[in-house]
Parts: sequence; structure tokens; C-alpha cells
Amino acid sequence: MRNLLLLVVALTHASLSLAGSLVSGPMLGYRAHRETAIVLETKDAREVRLEYQIQGRPETARVETHLAPWVSPAGTQPQKFVLPLLEMGQTYTYSVVVDGQTQPFSYPLVFKTDDLWEWRKPAPDFSFLFGTCAYINDPAYDRPGAPYGKGTEIFRHMAESGADFQIWGGDNTYLREADYSSASGIWYRYSHDRATPDLQKLLAVMNHYATWDDHDYGDDNSNQAYPFKDITLKAFTTYWANPSFGMPDHPGVYGRFLWSDAYFFLMDDRSYRDDTLMDQDNNPRKTVWGDRQLIWLKQSLLNTKAKPGYKFKFIVTGGQVIQSAVNTARSETHELYRREREELIDFIKANGITGVVFLTGDVHHTALYRRQLTDTQWIYELTSSPFSSGSWDAATSEKAQDPSVVAGTIVGTQNYCKISVTGANETRALVIRCYDKTNAFQWEQTVPFSALR
Repeated sequence: MRNLLLLVVALTHASLSLAGSLVSGPMLGYRAHRETAIVLETKDAREVRLEYQIQGRPETARVETHLAPWVSPAGTQPQKFVLPLLEMGQTYTYSVVVDGQTQPFSYPLVFKTDDLWEWRKPAPDFSFLFGTCAYINDPAYDRPGAPYGKGTEIFRHMAESGADFQIWGGDNTYLREADYSSASGIWYRYSHDRATPDLQKLLAVMNHYATWDDHDYGDDNSNQAYPFKDITLKAFTTYWANPSFGMPDHPGVYGRFLWSDAYFFLMDDRSYRDDTLMDQDNNPRKTVWGDRQLIWLKQSLLNTKAKPGYKFKFIVTGGQVIQSAVNTARSETHELYRREREELIDFIKANGITGVVFLTGDVHHTALYRRQLTDTQWIYELTSSPFSSGSWDAATSEKAQDPSVVAGTIVGTQNYCKISVTGANETRALVIRCYDKTNAFQWEQTVPFSALR
């Protein structure tokens, strides 16, 4: 009997020692009326389960299980759980179980589903975070000198913001020279950055949507010729959980989603991009998005006209759009792709598309810009950058003199923006607030819907 007991203890110990571990996550991806997605990453796991139920209703308990999860070239197991046929307008609690071990967290694991407000009640108020350029230091692969990453404490403050969701506007991961030259390097970088401790609570407490820019797509200022674009597309769509990516016969990370009375269009500014240095006067079809994606955006904007209850149309893209200053040969603004920009803006004017706001990044400073379309209608652009990368002293650059910049909105340090959508019907408005990496308030601007129609 004693020998049998020792054997049981030994087998139990061996089983525990062979158990897999949680590397990062969980991260809440898209949410809909009856579905949501959750992304997490494990290592050496044989079975990973999500156990979930409507809060306070154990009779609704359900389980989603992954057996023998796929192993990436980096040796970890990034995986996406899609939880189907949920009940609308509910709050769910859930737990993560890796090889029989329930994972501990210092914060509750909760997700919500959309309420069916359409045709029944006023559009719900909501708020979201926006920003770009999250450089996470990794000394073995960083360039010599002062670290380019300026700390990750900003993500702890963002987790406490009370926002409903976050949009990552590009350069969410920085591929280094040692990364973007191989598949395993790409997968390593995505895994390394996602596991950043200060990110974990932020990933868990709100939903997340993302598009990319050059650094999470390939090398600096990369264009459509980047040779590993299929690898970075696979990595991006594995670690992020938008409701869709590209079209079946036209790959990319572009797509759209709805939140309350707002459409969000996530653009892919890399997969079909012509190089910035191409002379646009000699190449009139020079493009950031490619013709098919631009057609997709136009058709999507037209589709919103049939749904007048949806007031705002946010177009999210990596590089700046309406600002006009070009200060170096390395600038990637749409000022260097004027034909495409003006074609889109003329289309918006000609078709009476209202409520358009661009969300952009890339340039390592934050500012609010606006451009007048008609006597009554403006287009606004919120550029928000960087989260944790190095920043420009934008206040002393010629970009501060751009005629479209809104006075008092330039921030030249690490920061993020929180956008609140509030009010009823025609009094609906955007309230934009900017905070630095210590969570110190920087500025506030209100954009009424009446200025966007």
C-alpha cells in the first residue's frame, strides 16, 4: 500500500511537471450580438479550455476545448477561441484551464455581448482608446545606444480607463532586422511583444481591434514587395481577432466592424502599397491601399447611407491622410499619394457621406487635424502616436504649422487618446481626450456630429 501511494504521488508530480503554461492573454477580440473571440498563447499545452457562463447563471455554463494546439515557428501555441451562439446583451464570466489547471488572474475575466438596440432604443453611448507605435525593448535585438522603447507603464493606465474597446492603429509590434528576415523571427517578435507583463490586464478588460503599419508588416517603410508578407499576414491574423481580414480572393488585414451607431473601417496600408519615393506626378495611379481596397471602402461607405441611424464612420489607416506637411524624404503621408486621397474625399463629397473621421498614426506625435469640405461639413483626422516608442518634438517642427492642425492638440511624448461618443440623435458628439504615459491629461476637443454632415 505504501509503494502504491508513492507511485500515485510520483505520477501526480510528473503530470503536473508536464503541464503546459500560459504565455500571454487572454485578449478579448471582436464582439457581436451573439459571438465573441478570445486570443491566448500557451507553451507545451496538450489541452486548453475556456469555461464560460452568463454571470450568476451556472445553468448556462459551456466549454470550448482545443486539443494539441498548433505550435508556431517560435515554439509557442497562439490560438483563437470563437464562442458562438451567445445570448445578446449579457455579461459572461470565464476561466482559462491549461492541462487541467485553472489559471489565476488578479483581475476578473469577463466579456459582454452587444445589446439589440437597433430599431428599439437610442444608440448606446460608448468610448474607445486609440493609438499607435508600441515598441517593446528586447536588448539582444535592439540597436545600440539609448533604448528606443520608453517604458510600458502607459498600458497599465489604459487598462484603468474604463473604455469599452481599443483600436490599435499600426506599429503595434516592431519587427527588428533580426526578425523580418525569417519566418521564425517574425513569429518570435509577435510572441515576445504579446507577453509583455504590463499589457496583460489591458488585453483582458476590453475588446481589441487592429490594423498594421510598416513595422508589424515588414521592414521600415516597407511596400507591397516585402517578401515575407504572407508570413506576417498569418502572424497578424493569429494574434489579433478582428471579425474579418480582407476578402476571400483579395488577402489583407482590412475589414470593418460596428459599435453602437458607428462604423469602423480598418484599412491595410501595406499589402498593396506603392513605394513612397515613387514620383506621383509621373505615376498618377500611385496608391497606398490599391484599387480594389479603395473600391471596397467606397462601396462600404455607400452602404452606410442605407442605415441613417449610424452616424459616425471612422477610417483607420497607418499613415496620415489630410495633413499636408512633408518634412523629409521618409515621410509617408497621403500628401505623397494625393490622387488617391482626393479621389476618396471627392467621393465622400459627391455622395453626401457624413460623419467621417480618420484615425491615423505613424509619425510619433499626436495632433487633431481638420479639413473643410463644404460650407457646413468638415473631415477630422486624429493622429495618435506613440504609445511607447521614441517621439518627435512636434511642437518645434513645421508640422506644427500645418494649416489643418487644431491649435493646442500637438503632443510630442508618449501618449494615448480616449474617444467618447455621447448624446442623443442630432446632439451626438465625439469627445476626444489625450493623456500622456503617466496618465496626465493633455487636451480635450469636442467634435459635434453637426460639423461632420
